[in-house]
Amino acid sequence: MRRSFPLLGAALLVLAAATAARPAERQVAVTFDDLPGSVAALVANDPAALAATTRRLLAVFAAHRIPVTGFVNEGKLFLEGETQQQAEARVALLKLWVDAGLELGNHGYSHLDLNHTELAGFEADVTRGEPVTRRLLAASGRTLRYFRHPFLHVGLELEKRRAFEAFLAGAGYRVAPVTIDNDEWIYAAVYADALRRGDRALAERVGADYLRYMEEVLAFCEDVSRRLTGREIRQVLLVHANQLNADTFGRLADAIEARGYRYVTLDEALADEAYQLPDTYVGEWGISWLHHWEVSAGRKRSPSPDPPDWVTKAFAALAR
Repeated sequence: MRRSFPLLGAALLVLAAATAARPAERQVAVTFDDLPGSVAALVANDPAALAATTRRLLAVFAAHRIPVTGFVNEGKLFLEGETQQQAEARVALLKLWVDAGLELGNHGYSHLDLNHTELAGFEADVTRGEPVTRRLLAASGRTLRYFRHPFLHVGLELEKRRAFEAFLAGAGYRVAPVTIDNDEWIYAAVYADALRRGDRALAERVGADYLRYMEEVLAFCEDVSRRLTGREIRQVLLVHANQLNADTFGRLADAIEARGYRYVTLDEALADEAYQLPDTYVGEWGISWLHHWEVSAGRKRSPSPDPPDWVTKAFAALAR
């Protein structure tokens, strides 16, 4: 039997009434996970190759004036078998983000899964994942303020979710939600594998379909936002630091702008009243906060766009 949630229903009505007279304005905060780079989606992970990827991403952000927030896994800075000099070269990549005026957040040291890690161990991994990022931000007069859940997994039990959120608040963090979630990571792994094998035709096909797919995702999230709140909220986009975005994010930024979006900071996006909606979601799936709010309201989760079969089959083949 479908449950009713009067509090959320009332909140949605208030949001719709408060914004009905305002003209629609599309705004989006852009966030990149897995800094300094998503290993499975890079053509190479040595410091020099990663530096080239990083600089290409930063050039796109500067050209489009995008105030990106990047989320760091500090475990990717210190790899077994690498020298201290190589570790310092990886840390220097994060400094490039800070020197560009961009914000960094914590994504856990080891990219652990909250759903399947005991709470104390997960909290310890968060703390372990902050010293370098805190130091780099402090050198520019800033503080470490945001945490992004790996896999967008917020826990299987509400008690555990709330306990972790209380830990984050006590440590000075704010959760960084996502509304424009997507399967970009699937495209990125197939793309990087194609380039490593020298199959540029496949890489070009993957890159082109990625851009098509992301347009579909944007339209979907706009529609869900309107159905939930009666308007288009300030969205938060999640993508990853990888070769695919180093090569194509400029074109994706063009497409985002063509849809009428203005880029805003994560702070500005989260000032939207929508992010105060009741959220009691827990479960195996790492889903967007738009879906959190749907589930919390007792609604069926809207089916997100999927990549085409040829992309998902290529991705599945990578594991074999």
